[in-house]
Amino acid sequence: MSRERFSGERLLRAVVLLALLVASAAVWWPAHAARIKELASVQGVRPNQLTGFGLVFGLDGTGDQSTQAPFTPQALAAYLQQHGIALPPGVQMQPKNLAAVVVTADLPAFAQPGQRIDVTVASAGNAKSLRGGTLLATALRGADGQIYAIAQGNMIVGGAGASAGGAKVQINHLAAGRVPEGGTVERAVPTQLSRAGVMQLDVSANDFATARAVAQAINQAKGAGTAQAVDGRVVRVRMADNMPDPVGFVADIENLEVTLAKPAARVVLNARTGSVVLNEAVTLGTCAVAHGALTVTVNATPQVSQPAPFSQGQTTKTEKVDIAITQQGGALMQLPPGAKLADVVRALNALGATPQDLLAILQAMKSAGALNAEIEVI
Repeated sequence: MSRERFSGERLLRAVVLLALLVASAAVWWPAHAARIKELASVQGVRPNQLTGFGLVFGLDGTGDQSTQAPFTPQALAAYLQQHGIALPPGVQMQPKNLAAVVVTADLPAFAQPGQRIDVTVASAGNAKSLRGGTLLATALRGADGQIYAIAQGNMIVGGAGASAGGAKVQINHLAAGRVPEGGTVERAVPTQLSRAGVMQLDVSANDFATARAVAQAINQAKGAGTAQAVDGRVVRVRMADNMPDPVGFVADIENLEVTLAKPAARVVLNARTGSVVLNEAVTLGTCAVAHGALTVTVNATPQVSQPAPFSQGQTTKTEKVDIAITQQGGALMQLPPGAKLADVVRALNALGATPQDLLAILQAMKSAGALNAEIEVI
Protein backbone atom coordinates (compact mmCIF):
# COMPACT_ATOMS: atom_id res chain seq x y z
CA MET A 1 0.00 0.00 0.00
CA SER A 2 2.81 2.41 0.81
CA ARG A 3 4.45 1.70 -2.53
CA GLU A 4 1.18 2.38 -4.39
CA ARG A 5 0.63 5.55 -2.39
CA PHE A 6 4.18 6.67 -3.20
CA SER A 7 3.71 6.05 -6.91
CA GLY A 8 0.36 7.87 -6.84
CA GLU A 9 1.96 10.89 -5.16
CA ARG A 10 4.72 10.91 -7.77
CA LEU A 11 2.13 10.78 -10.56
CA LEU A 12 0.11 13.61 -9.00
CA ARG A 13 3.26 15.67 -8.53
CA ALA A 14 4.23 15.13 -12.20
CA VAL A 15 0.76 16.20 -13.37
CA VAL A 16 0.89 19.36 -11.27
CA LEU A 17 4.39 20.16 -12.51
CA LEU A 18 3.28 19.67 -16.13
CA ALA A 19 0.25 21.92 -15.59
CA LEU A 20 2.45 24.65 -14.13
CA LEU A 21 4.86 24.33 -17.06
CA VAL A 22 2.04 24.65 -19.58
CA ALA A 23 0.58 27.66 -17.73
CA SER A 24 3.95 29.38 -17.59
CA ALA A 25 4.55 28.64 -21.28
CA ALA A 26 1.22 30.27 -22.13
CA VAL A 27 2.44 33.42 -20.41
CA TRP A 28 5.91 33.81 -21.89
CA TRP A 29 5.45 32.15 -25.28
CA PRO A 30 4.96 34.84 -27.97
CA ALA A 31 1.53 34.87 -29.53
CA HIS A 32 2.86 35.72 -32.98
CA ALA A 33 6.59 35.89 -33.65
CA ALA A 34 8.49 36.25 -36.90
CA ARG A 35 12.10 36.55 -37.90
CA ILE A 36 13.52 39.84 -39.07
CA LYS A 37 14.25 38.38 -42.53
CA GLU A 38 10.48 37.97 -43.02
CA LEU A 39 9.79 41.53 -41.88
CA ALA A 40 12.58 43.60 -43.42
CA SER A 41 15.25 43.53 -46.09
CA VAL A 42 18.73 45.02 -46.27
CA GLN A 43 18.81 48.11 -48.44
CA GLY A 44 20.70 47.51 -51.67
CA VAL A 45 20.44 43.70 -51.49
CA ARG A 46 17.91 43.23 -54.27
CA PRO A 47 17.65 41.71 -57.76
CA ASN A 48 18.03 43.77 -60.92
CA GLN A 49 15.74 43.36 -63.93
CA LEU A 50 17.30 42.48 -67.28
CA THR A 51 15.65 42.56 -70.71
CA GLY A 52 16.59 41.64 -74.24
CA PHE A 53 15.19 41.10 -77.74
CA GLY A 54 15.99 37.83 -79.49
CA LEU A 55 14.88 35.12 -81.89
CA VAL A 56 13.51 31.64 -81.35
CA PHE A 57 14.29 29.06 -84.03
CA GLY A 58 13.06 25.53 -84.68
CA LEU A 59 9.29 26.09 -84.47
CA ASP A 60 7.02 23.66 -86.29
CA GLY A 61 5.35 26.21 -88.58
CA THR A 62 3.94 28.17 -85.64
CA GLY A 63 6.22 31.21 -85.90
CA ASP A 64 5.53 34.82 -86.80
CA GLN A 65 3.85 35.88 -90.02
CA SER A 66 5.98 38.55 -91.66
CA THR A 67 2.94 40.42 -92.97
CA GLN A 68 1.83 41.21 -89.43
CA ALA A 69 5.25 41.14 -87.73
CA PRO A 70 7.67 42.88 -90.13
CA PHE A 71 10.37 43.21 -87.48
CA THR A 72 10.97 39.43 -87.46
CA PRO A 73 12.48 39.29 -91.01
CA GLN A 74 14.49 42.42 -90.19
CA ALA A 75 15.94 40.76 -87.09
CA LEU A 76 16.76 37.64 -89.10
CA ALA A 77 18.47 39.72 -91.81
CA ALA A 78 20.55 41.53 -89.16
CA TYR A 79 21.54 38.18 -87.61
CA LEU A 80 22.60 36.76 -90.99
CA GLN A 81 24.56 39.91 -91.78
CA GLN A 82 26.49 39.55 -88.51
CA HIS A 83 27.57 36.09 -89.68
CA GLY A 84 28.66 37.27 -93.11
CA ILE A 85 25.57 36.25 -95.06
CA ALA A 86 24.23 39.00 -97.33
CA LEU A 87 20.78 38.57 -98.85
CA PRO A 88 20.12 39.65 -102.44
CA PRO A 89 18.26 42.96 -102.76
CA GLY A 90 14.49 42.66 -102.82
CA VAL A 91 14.34 39.22 -101.21
CA GLN A 92 11.35 38.91 -98.86
CA MET A 93 11.80 36.20 -96.24
CA GLN A 94 8.72 34.67 -94.64
CA PRO A 95 9.99 31.93 -92.31
CA LYS A 96 7.29 30.18 -90.32
CA ASN A 97 9.68 28.43 -87.95
CA LEU A 98 11.00 31.68 -86.50
CA ALA A 99 9.59 34.05 -83.86
CA ALA A 100 10.74 37.32 -82.36
CA VAL A 101 10.67 37.24 -78.57
CA VAL A 102 11.30 39.42 -75.55
CA VAL A 103 13.62 37.84 -72.97
CA THR A 104 13.53 38.88 -69.30
CA ALA A 105 15.46 37.75 -66.24
CA ASP A 106 16.22 38.78 -62.67
CA LEU A 107 19.89 39.21 -61.78
CA PRO A 108 20.15 38.18 -58.11
CA ALA A 109 22.13 40.17 -55.62
CA PHE A 110 25.81 39.16 -55.32
CA ALA A 111 25.62 37.20 -58.61
CA GLN A 112 29.08 36.64 -60.06
CA PRO A 113 30.23 36.12 -63.68
CA GLY A 114 29.77 32.54 -64.83
CA GLN A 115 26.76 31.78 -62.63
CA ARG A 116 23.53 30.60 -64.26
CA ILE A 117 20.10 32.25 -63.96
CA ASP A 118 16.63 31.39 -65.28
CA VAL A 119 15.17 33.43 -68.13
CA THR A 120 11.60 33.96 -69.33
CA VAL A 121 10.75 34.17 -73.03
CA ALA A 122 7.55 35.75 -74.43
CA SER A 123 6.44 36.19 -78.02
CA ALA A 124 6.73 39.72 -79.43
CA GLY A 125 4.82 39.01 -82.64
CA ASN A 126 1.91 36.81 -83.66
CA ALA A 127 3.48 33.38 -83.20
CA LYS A 128 0.94 30.66 -82.48
CA SER A 129 3.24 28.62 -80.28
CA LEU A 130 6.82 28.66 -78.99
CA ARG A 131 6.77 24.99 -78.10
CA GLY A 132 9.91 23.13 -79.18
CA GLY A 133 11.84 26.30 -80.01
CA THR A 134 15.44 27.18 -79.23
CA LEU A 135 16.39 30.64 -78.04
CA LEU A 136 19.33 32.14 -79.91
CA ALA A 137 22.08 33.91 -77.96
CA THR A 138 20.46 37.09 -76.65
CA ALA A 139 22.15 39.91 -74.76
CA LEU A 140 20.34 40.90 -71.57
CA ARG A 141 20.79 44.53 -70.61
CA GLY A 142 20.09 46.47 -67.45
CA ALA A 143 18.52 49.87 -66.97
CA ASP A 144 21.89 51.49 -67.69
CA GLY A 145 22.13 49.83 -71.12
CA GLN A 146 25.05 47.58 -70.16
CA ILE A 147 25.09 43.84 -70.90
CA TYR A 148 24.94 41.79 -67.70
CA ALA A 149 24.01 38.32 -69.01
CA ILE A 150 23.70 36.22 -72.17
CA ALA A 151 20.68 33.93 -72.62
CA GLN A 152 20.45 30.88 -74.86
CA GLY A 153 18.92 27.41 -74.73
CA ASN A 154 15.93 25.18 -75.35
CA MET A 155 12.58 26.45 -74.16
CA ILE A 156 10.07 24.76 -71.89
CA VAL A 157 6.46 25.69 -72.68
CA GLY A 158 3.86 24.35 -70.26
CA GLY A 159 1.03 23.94 -72.72
CA ALA A 160 -0.25 22.08 -75.75
CA GLY A 161 -2.60 22.79 -78.61
CA ALA A 162 -3.94 21.54 -81.95
CA SER A 163 -6.10 23.00 -84.71
CA ALA A 164 -7.70 21.56 -87.86
CA GLY A 165 -10.69 22.37 -90.01
CA GLY A 166 -11.49 25.58 -88.15
CA ALA A 167 -11.51 23.84 -84.75
CA LYS A 168 -8.90 24.63 -82.12
CA VAL A 169 -8.01 23.12 -78.77
CA GLN A 170 -5.45 24.74 -76.47
CA ILE A 171 -4.26 23.98 -72.95
CA ASN A 172 -2.47 26.72 -71.01
CA HIS A 173 -0.50 29.48 -72.73
CA LEU A 174 1.74 28.70 -75.69
CA ALA A 175 3.22 32.13 -76.42
CA ALA A 176 5.54 32.21 -73.40
CA GLY A 177 7.99 29.84 -71.75
CA ARG A 178 11.15 29.54 -69.69
CA VAL A 179 14.74 28.45 -70.21
CA PRO A 180 15.94 27.00 -66.90
CA GLU A 181 19.46 28.21 -66.17
CA GLY A 182 19.53 29.58 -69.70
CA GLY A 183 21.32 32.80 -68.77
CA THR A 184 25.01 33.21 -67.97
CA VAL A 185 26.05 36.19 -65.85
CA GLU A 186 28.72 38.26 -67.59
CA ARG A 187 29.02 41.20 -65.20
CA ALA A 188 28.48 41.54 -61.46
CA VAL A 189 26.60 44.38 -59.80
CA PRO A 190 28.50 45.76 -56.79
CA THR A 191 26.45 45.55 -53.60
CA GLN A 192 27.32 47.21 -50.30
CA LEU A 193 25.93 46.00 -47.02
CA SER A 194 26.69 49.27 -45.24
CA ARG A 195 27.57 52.85 -46.02
CA ALA A 196 29.62 54.96 -43.62
CA GLY A 197 29.31 52.18 -41.04
CA VAL A 198 25.49 52.11 -41.12
CA MET A 199 23.32 49.34 -42.53
CA GLN A 200 19.71 50.16 -43.33
CA LEU A 201 16.82 47.72 -42.93
CA ASP A 202 13.68 48.46 -44.93
CA VAL A 203 10.55 47.19 -43.17
CA SER A 204 8.06 45.70 -45.63
CA ALA A 205 5.00 47.03 -43.76
CA ASN A 206 4.64 50.72 -43.01
CA ASP A 207 4.14 50.24 -39.27
CA PHE A 208 5.85 52.15 -36.48
CA ALA A 209 5.29 49.35 -33.96
CA THR A 210 6.99 46.80 -36.21
CA ALA A 211 9.97 49.07 -36.82
CA ARG A 212 10.34 49.67 -33.09
CA ALA A 213 10.09 45.96 -32.34
CA VAL A 214 12.81 45.20 -34.90
CA ALA A 215 15.12 47.81 -33.37
CA GLN A 216 14.48 46.50 -29.84
CA ALA A 217 15.24 42.92 -30.85
CA ILE A 218 18.57 43.98 -32.41
CA ASN A 219 19.54 46.06 -29.38
CA GLN A 220 18.80 43.18 -27.00
CA ALA A 221 21.00 40.83 -29.02
CA LYS A 222 23.83 43.15 -30.11
CA GLY A 223 23.84 45.79 -27.41
CA ALA A 224 22.03 49.03 -26.69
CA GLY A 225 22.39 51.70 -29.36
CA THR A 226 23.10 49.26 -32.19
CA ALA A 227 19.78 49.86 -33.98
CA GLN A 228 17.46 52.84 -34.20
CA ALA A 229 14.03 53.06 -35.80
CA VAL A 230 13.94 56.20 -37.95
CA ASP A 231 10.31 55.91 -39.08
CA GLY A 232 7.77 53.23 -39.90
CA ARG A 233 9.89 51.91 -42.77
CA VAL A 234 13.56 52.41 -41.90
CA VAL A 235 15.71 50.88 -39.15
CA ARG A 236 19.39 51.87 -39.12
CA VAL A 237 21.97 49.43 -37.71
CA ARG A 238 25.54 50.39 -36.84
CA MET A 239 28.32 48.28 -38.31
CA ALA A 240 32.01 48.78 -37.62
CA ASP A 241 34.18 49.29 -40.70
CA ASN A 242 36.74 46.74 -39.50
CA MET A 243 34.18 44.10 -38.52
CA PRO A 244 35.82 40.65 -38.93
CA ASP A 245 32.63 38.85 -39.98
CA PRO A 246 30.03 41.20 -41.49
CA VAL A 247 28.17 38.30 -43.13
CA GLY A 248 27.75 36.55 -39.80
CA PHE A 249 26.59 39.80 -38.21
CA VAL A 250 23.86 40.25 -40.83
CA ALA A 251 22.88 36.56 -40.60
CA ASP A 252 22.47 36.82 -36.82
CA ILE A 253 20.26 39.89 -37.20
CA GLU A 254 18.05 38.30 -39.86
CA ASN A 255 17.39 35.25 -37.66
CA LEU A 256 16.33 37.27 -34.61
CA GLU A 257 12.70 36.71 -33.63
CA VAL A 258 10.38 39.67 -33.19
CA THR A 259 7.09 39.59 -31.34
CA LEU A 260 4.60 41.43 -33.50
CA ALA A 261 1.97 43.71 -32.09
CA LYS A 262 -1.67 43.41 -33.09
CA PRO A 263 -2.02 44.72 -36.66
CA ALA A 264 -4.33 47.53 -37.64
CA ALA A 265 -7.87 46.34 -38.37
CA ARG A 266 -8.38 46.19 -42.12
CA VAL A 267 -10.94 44.80 -44.55
CA VAL A 268 -9.80 44.32 -48.15
CA LEU A 269 -12.51 44.26 -50.82
CA ASN A 270 -11.89 43.16 -54.41
CA ALA A 271 -14.67 44.70 -56.48
CA ARG A 272 -13.76 42.67 -59.58
CA THR A 273 -13.92 39.19 -58.04
CA GLY A 274 -16.10 39.86 -55.01
CA SER A 275 -13.42 38.64 -52.59
CA VAL A 276 -13.60 39.85 -48.99
CA VAL A 277 -10.61 39.40 -46.63
CA LEU A 278 -10.59 40.41 -42.95
CA ASN A 279 -7.63 40.27 -40.58
CA GLU A 280 -7.75 39.19 -36.95
CA ALA A 281 -8.02 42.73 -35.57
CA VAL A 282 -11.44 43.46 -37.12
CA THR A 283 -14.17 43.95 -34.53
CA LEU A 284 -17.88 44.58 -34.88
CA GLY A 285 -20.19 46.81 -32.88
CA THR A 286 -23.87 46.26 -32.23
CA CYS A 287 -25.91 47.07 -35.31
CA ALA A 288 -29.06 46.10 -37.21
CA VAL A 289 -28.88 45.19 -40.91
CA ALA A 290 -31.66 44.64 -43.42
CA HIS A 291 -30.69 43.19 -46.77
CA GLY A 292 -32.94 42.30 -49.68
CA ALA A 293 -32.46 41.59 -53.36
CA LEU A 294 -34.23 43.55 -56.10
CA THR A 295 -34.84 41.79 -59.41
CA VAL A 296 -36.11 43.48 -62.58
CA THR A 297 -37.39 41.18 -65.34
CA VAL A 298 -38.12 42.42 -68.87
CA ASN A 299 -39.97 40.12 -71.31
CA ALA A 300 -40.39 41.19 -74.95
CA THR A 301 -42.92 39.19 -77.06
CA PRO A 302 -43.00 39.88 -80.84
CA GLN A 303 -46.48 40.42 -82.31
CA VAL A 304 -47.89 41.07 -85.80
CA SER A 305 -50.46 43.82 -86.39
CA GLN A 306 -52.80 43.11 -89.30
CA PRO A 307 -54.71 46.01 -90.95
CA ALA A 308 -58.49 45.93 -91.38
CA PRO A 309 -59.87 44.59 -94.68
CA PHE A 310 -59.89 47.09 -97.59
CA SER A 311 -58.12 49.67 -95.38
CA GLN A 312 -55.05 49.77 -97.63
CA GLY A 313 -52.90 49.43 -94.52
CA GLN A 314 -49.65 47.51 -94.08
CA THR A 315 -48.78 44.64 -91.81
CA THR A 316 -46.36 45.76 -89.10
CA LYS A 317 -44.34 43.92 -86.48
CA THR A 318 -44.63 45.11 -82.89
CA GLU A 319 -43.39 43.97 -79.52
CA LYS A 320 -45.29 43.52 -76.29
CA VAL A 321 -43.05 44.35 -73.36
CA ASP A 322 -43.81 43.18 -69.81
CA ILE A 323 -41.73 44.56 -66.96
CA ALA A 324 -41.92 42.94 -63.54
CA ILE A 325 -40.12 43.97 -60.38
CA THR A 326 -39.56 41.39 -57.65
CA GLN A 327 -38.15 42.34 -54.29
CA GLN A 328 -37.21 39.66 -51.80
CA GLY A 329 -37.99 40.36 -48.21
CA GLY A 330 -35.08 41.55 -46.11
CA ALA A 331 -35.87 41.23 -42.44
CA LEU A 332 -34.13 43.56 -40.02
CA MET A 333 -31.49 41.46 -38.29
CA GLN A 334 -29.59 42.54 -35.21
CA LEU A 335 -25.92 41.64 -35.12
CA PRO A 336 -24.31 41.33 -31.68
CA PRO A 337 -20.92 42.91 -31.00
CA GLY A 338 -17.95 40.72 -31.88
CA ALA A 339 -14.51 41.15 -30.34
CA LYS A 340 -12.96 38.29 -32.32
CA LEU A 341 -12.67 37.47 -35.99
CA ALA A 342 -14.73 34.31 -35.51
CA ASP A 343 -17.59 36.37 -34.08
CA VAL A 344 -17.47 38.78 -37.02
CA VAL A 345 -17.50 35.91 -39.54
CA ARG A 346 -20.39 34.24 -37.71
CA ALA A 347 -22.39 37.47 -37.74
CA LEU A 348 -21.79 38.06 -41.45
CA ASN A 349 -22.72 34.48 -42.31
CA ALA A 350 -25.99 34.95 -40.44
CA LEU A 351 -27.04 37.52 -43.03
CA GLY A 352 -26.93 34.90 -45.79
CA ALA A 353 -25.45 37.43 -48.24
CA THR A 354 -23.22 36.62 -51.17
CA PRO A 355 -19.67 38.00 -51.38
CA GLN A 356 -20.88 40.62 -53.86
CA ASP A 357 -23.55 41.73 -51.36
CA LEU A 358 -20.99 41.88 -48.56
CA LEU A 359 -19.15 44.62 -50.44
CA ALA A 360 -22.08 46.97 -49.99
CA ILE A 361 -22.99 45.72 -46.51
CA LEU A 362 -19.51 46.21 -45.08
CA GLN A 363 -19.22 49.69 -46.55
CA ALA A 364 -22.60 50.62 -45.08
CA MET A 365 -21.59 49.20 -41.67
CA LYS A 366 -18.40 51.26 -41.82
CA SER A 367 -20.40 54.42 -42.57
CA ALA A 368 -22.72 53.62 -39.64
CA GLY A 369 -19.77 53.25 -37.27
CA ALA A 370 -20.44 49.59 -36.52
CA LEU A 371 -17.39 48.18 -38.30
CA ASN A 372 -14.15 48.96 -36.47
CA ALA A 373 -11.77 48.56 -39.38
CA GLU A 374 -10.25 50.33 -42.34
CA ILE A 375 -11.74 49.36 -45.71
CA GLU A 376 -9.40 49.05 -48.68
CA VAL A 377 -10.81 48.46 -52.17
CA ILE A 378 -8.47 46.91 -54.71
